[in-house]
Order: sequence, then structure tokens, then C-alpha cells
Amino acid sequence: MASKDYYEILGVSRDASDSDIKHAYRKLSKKYHPDLNKAPDAEKKFKEITEAYEVLGDKDKRANYDQYGSADGPQGFGGGFGGGAGGFGGAGGFGDFSDIFGSFFGGGQRARRDPNAPQPGRDLQYQMTLNFEDAIFGKKTTIKYNREAQCDTCHGNGAKPGTHPETCHNCNGSGYVTAVSNTPLGRMQTQRPCPVCNGSGKEIKEKCPTCGGAGKTDQKHEVEVDIPAGVDDGQQMRLQGQGEAGTNGGPYGDLFIIFQVKKSNEFERDGYNLDYQQEISFAQAALGCEIPVKTVHGDVELKIPAGTQTGTTFRLRGKGVPKLNSNGNGDQHVHIKVVTPKNLNKRQKQALQAFAEASGDKEYKNGGFFEKMKDAINGNK
Repeated sequence: MASKDYYEILGVSRDASDSDIKHAYRKLSKKYHPDLNKAPDAEKKFKEITEAYEVLGDKDKRANYDQYGSADGPQGFGGGFGGGAGGFGGAGGFGDFSDIFGSFFGGGQRARRDPNAPQPGRDLQYQMTLNFEDAIFGKKTTIKYNREAQCDTCHGNGAKPGTHPETCHNCNGSGYVTAVSNTPLGRMQTQRPCPVCNGSGKEIKEKCPTCGGAGKTDQKHEVEVDIPAGVDDGQQMRLQGQGEAGTNGGPYGDLFIIFQVKKSNEFERDGYNLDYQQEISFAQAALGCEIPVKTVHGDVELKIPAGTQTGTTFRLRGKGVPKLNSNGNGDQHVHIKVVTPKNLNKRQKQALQAFAEASGDKEYKNGGFFEKMKDAINGNK
């Protein structure tokens, strides 16, 4: 089994649908996003939630995790988290007992990593703040950030041009040295990283003057990002190969962009649907009318039937948010609020008094009619 229960982290059952998993991730990522939640453990929880969704939100990784306890499929003791900020990737499973004891007593060959094998670079995270409209319609933008890049002088091997790294004389390229000690349990054999090559298996006699033998340099990197229409707050986008440089010729890691969307002063977003509050006058509500209503796609005409009350909702089909990586839009829900008139002029008062008399209401002189009209506008009896 994996060391973490991703279903428990997201709060879903093991037979949860893809939609349930996505919904749970969006809800929890908003709750624990470090920019929104200042609790000491918010960042840790956010990383765990993201890690869980990276596995359960991917069909193949989820199948591996359900069967083997790891997103990477069957593996021995020693699996771990994917590299990089945010801790993306799956958690490793357990092998047999010989691997476990071998890692302590020097016999765990499967758990030992080849120091000269290509290793991918770390993944990175980038927080991007979007205006409400940019999140709805998408845009192209260029972002800049710092990362470790492969040294252009030595091409990543850390050696001075014209020279090459040599096999470490102390560990013969294994990256480990063996130590034997006497204990109450007998002679025990342990392994530790080679102190000469620091576990790399290589010695660099003449180091690269640019990177000092590291094979990597700090780089101010920029990349163009094509943000798709319909992204929402808390969602993320993966840019392959835009993370940090790998080791021993390994590939670059990935860049994960986390979106933070600013709220609108006019619209309230609910998934791909939008909510909008529309005020109308008492006369418009009573007599009916046709009014322009604002949408993110431009104004549209909305027919208000006679007798419309506060709280009535109209749906404008297709006037909501474009569906991410799909066709069509959500809807816009227009919520009507009938406004009680204030500071009436003489003609308005006369008109309403005439309306009251025609309605048989005799209490308007003492304010009774206007109180009743206010209650009617607000939907009270």
C-alpha cells in the first residue's frame, strides 16, 4: 500500500467518479491555497491535495495506484515523491522484506540508484493571477521566473571544456562506500554516499569555470503561455520541460501554473455558469418590458413579463463561461430585484395615488398603500 491514502486526502470514496474527484480537488484547493489560507499548515495540505489529484485525476496513474499502491505501478521499497516545488508525483510502495533489510545491511541492490543514470529535473510551481475576463476568454502571455538550467559551457557534465569527468577512484563509480562495524548483534555492513564524489560516481579534476562543476547555472527563464478559455480559480496547467534541468543528460522537469482568478464586481461564477443581479422598476415589473442585460459576451435583450416579482430568475442560454477544452458555454442566470421607488415627485405621487384608488386601496394617505406596494415588490404577503 502507498504511504498516503489519496482518496482520504480528497475526501472521496474509492469508487468516486472523475467528476467527483475533480469537484473535491477544486473545493479543497481553494480552501487551502496558501495565498488565501494563512494557516501554518495550509501550504502542506495544499501540496498533499495537489499530489493526490495528480494521481487520481489521471486514468492510468489511478489504475496503477488502485492495483499496486503507486502511480508508477509495481516497484520495490525506495519509491518517493516526484521532484520539485509542490511535491507532484506518486508515492512509492513497499517491496519484500529482503529489500527493506537490505537497505540497512548492504544487500538492497534493487533500492540502490545508479548515480550515473539520467535523472529528470525538479518540477516547479508558478502562481498566476488572472483578471475575471482573462480567465473566461483566455489569453496569451509571457511569464518570467528563475530556474536551474543546463550549463552552456560544459553542457551539463561539470568539467572544463576539453576535459571529461572520470570514474571516482574511491567508489569505482558506484556512488556508495561500504563500512563494517561491530555491534552487539554482530558485524554489520552499511552503505553511505561516497565522500569523494558525494554520491555522483564521478570525479571532476578540472571544473567548468562557468558552473564550478555543478553542471547547472541559475537562469532567468521566460516562456509564452497560452491560457485556455474557461480556466477557474485553483486550477492548474502543466508546461512540459519548463522546470529545472535534469542530471546526467536527464530531461527538464515540468512547470505547473496555478491560477488565481480575481472576482468580478458584477458577475458571480459557479463553474461554467454566471449569476447576475438585475434591478428593474416597479412599473417595469408590473407592466412588463424588454430591457438590455449585461453579459460577458455583450448586452442582450431580456423580456420581462408583466407581474414579475423580486427573486424571479431568467436563464440566458450560452451566455456563461466557455467550457474548458470543449465546445459550448455555460448559462447566465439573471436574478431580478424590483426596486422600491424613493423621493417621488408630484406627478409620480399622483399617478400612484390614482393607481391606489383604482385598486380600491383607501389607506394610501397614511402610508398603508406604499407599505403594501413595498411588500408586494419584495414578494411578501
